[in-house]
Amino acid sequence: MKLKGIIFLIFCVSFSVFAQKLPVEVYHSADLVVVQIAPHTFVHTSYLQTNDFGKVACNGMIARDANEALVFDTPTNDKSAEELINFIEKKLNCKIKAVVPTHFHDDCLGGLAAFHAHKIPSFGHSKTIDLAKANKTAYPQNGFTETIKWNVGAKFATATFLGEGHTKDNVVGYFPSDNVLFGGCLIKEMQATKGFLGDANVKDWSATVRKVKQAFPSVKLVIPGHGQIGGQELLDYTINLFKHE
Repeated sequence: MKLKGIIFLIFCVSFSVFAQKLPVEVYHSADLVVVQIAPHTFVHTSYLQTNDFGKVACNGMIARDANEALVFDTPTNDKSAEELINFIEKKLNCKIKAVVPTHFHDDCLGGLAAFHAHKIPSFGHSKTIDLAKANKTAYPQNGFTETIKWNVGAKFATATFLGEGHTKDNVVGYFPSDNVLFGGCLIKEMQATKGFLGDANVKDWSATVRKVKQAFPSVKLVIPGHGQIGGQELLDYTINLFKHE
């Protein structure tokens, strides 16, 4: 075999081995777990004690490139948020450009005060700001109504409002470099129940997720607000779960 062929084969094998390593856990404590699911994308999971559902694992996303990162949803409290900030700054060697709560519940912005204490800008839908203020909790500093875009290193990520579902303000995050969608609590894991509906618009939920599916047809990985990641089947499952409402 010619040298170029050998080098190419080694490269292919090395790339295959690397690809098989994902997802991989890169941080673990009693309060926070971080898993790398794609070359530039991580899921952070923290925990919320609830009356109706017990201790609930709550997902967020980190999009990273070069020495910059964007965080979708905070951990559920300031202590876990401090852990996440430290991990991103010290272990990933990244500056956090912004944090984006995807709706106003504690599983999305419970640790927002920690990010503000570190002078990290926060962004949320204008409805998220209003609802968080009404709840007398920390709220995003900067608002948007439709789509907002951030540069992350040489890449970019977006947050988009496509309609009501889990809440009136739920937005989704998209990181096209890795074809990853952060659905937040708008999107359910496979076999999930309908969950907490106290602030939901169940009549519009399916239609909103259909809009998400149409807006991001290239999505490969979908991160729900709770539970296991998957692909576009999570969008279809959520659509079907609420389609008769």
